[in-house]
Amino acid sequence: MTSVTTDDISGMGPLVARLSRGGQRLRHADRAHPWVLDTGVVLVVLLMFCLPDLLRGSVGNGDAPRRFRLAFTELPVAGMLALQAGLVLPLLWRRRKPMAAFGVIAAVFALQWSLGAALRADVALFIALYSLALHGRLRQLPWAGAVMAGAMLLVAVRASSAVSVWDALFFLLSTATAALALGLMVRIRRAQLAGLRERAARLEIERDQRSRLATATERTRVAREMHDIVGHNLSVIITLADAGAYATDVAPERGKEALRLIGDTGRQALGELRRVLGVLREAGDGPAGGPELSPQPGIADIGALCATVRAAGLGVVYRTSGDVDALDGGVQLTVYRIVQEALTNTMKHAAGDARVHLAVVVTGARLSIRVQDTGPAARPGPPNEAGQGLVGMRERAALYGGTVSAGPTGGGGWSVEAVLDLTPQGGDR
Repeated sequence: MTSVTTDDISGMGPLVARLSRGGQRLRHADRAHPWVLDTGVVLVVLLMFCLPDLLRGSVGNGDAPRRFRLAFTELPVAGMLALQAGLVLPLLWRRRKPMAAFGVIAAVFALQWSLGAALRADVALFIALYSLALHGRLRQLPWAGAVMAGAMLLVAVRASSAVSVWDALFFLLSTATAALALGLMVRIRRAQLAGLRERAARLEIERDQRSRLATATERTRVAREMHDIVGHNLSVIITLADAGAYATDVAPERGKEALRLIGDTGRQALGELRRVLGVLREAGDGPAGGPELSPQPGIADIGALCATVRAAGLGVVYRTSGDVDALDGGVQLTVYRIVQEALTNTMKHAAGDARVHLAVVVTGARLSIRVQDTGPAARPGPPNEAGQGLVGMRERAALYGGTVSAGPTGGGGWSVEAVLDLTPQGGDR
């Protein structure tokens, strides 16, 4: 906020900019050493208003006009010093205890004028009123205003022989009102600036939170993609490697075919990993100014996915119903990943002679995916791994208001069913 304010002020001229920077440095110094400013105010009042009275006498004597000398009482030096100290020294506490400082100065002021003396140090009462309006409690201002009005009335009555009571009241009350208004104006301005700084800090925190949330969301998305890509292709490679090792002695040609499929699957997995990791790099990191991108897989690629699974020895029957090609790319990617994860789990847990029935059906605004195999209903293996795959499928389905259910079927085997809602977001508004 500080830099913005300074930049805005700089456009108004170099003098205003220098004054603004000087004010900022003064505020920082005041926060570090608050007594310095209060002592400086007291010293300025002593030099400007107390010293002239000591050198040339009070307003009631010296070079003052004759009517003032007759109206006011001449004070001895000791009495003048005592009253000046009572008026000026409480200003040291004008910011820490503004009401107490104002009360002490007002009491000394009333005592002084009850004696009929006039001092230039009376300006301390107006400074105390300004400080009370700026630093004190607002509910104390009515009491301070009443005390101030009474003090001004006392001065006007005492000075009535030299000045009209109404003229004196007008001048004194106008000065008191100006001091009070100035204190309130500075207080309101400071409150506004504090509110702006607090709002800026809150917006900065919210911006950081949104950034962290976006980072976490992207990290989850990439982790889900990596899990689907690596998990599926490694399952295919492991299955082909086991089959190739068995077929090497029995049918060498089948072993060579398994090795070829392992190479193809590995290259496909490497290409997908490069695509996923490539989008994380900033533009210009790659040799051609950016990663080489390719379209995300969709429903049209499920046929090739099933062919890979069949090559690993698992029978797959795949069918679609409805206008699946008209679905948008996000929905198609979700369908592909759910099918990929379901087939990967089947390859891990089903027997070699198991068969899989895969169906993707679009009916109106509803898309259903069903993957059912004839393998064992109980799924051995680490629950963590199976849980991660199921969580990933559910997260993808939830993006489209869908659900995923998985469990054993009545006649043996395992079934995974996902339902997605294709209703456009905000379509009923």
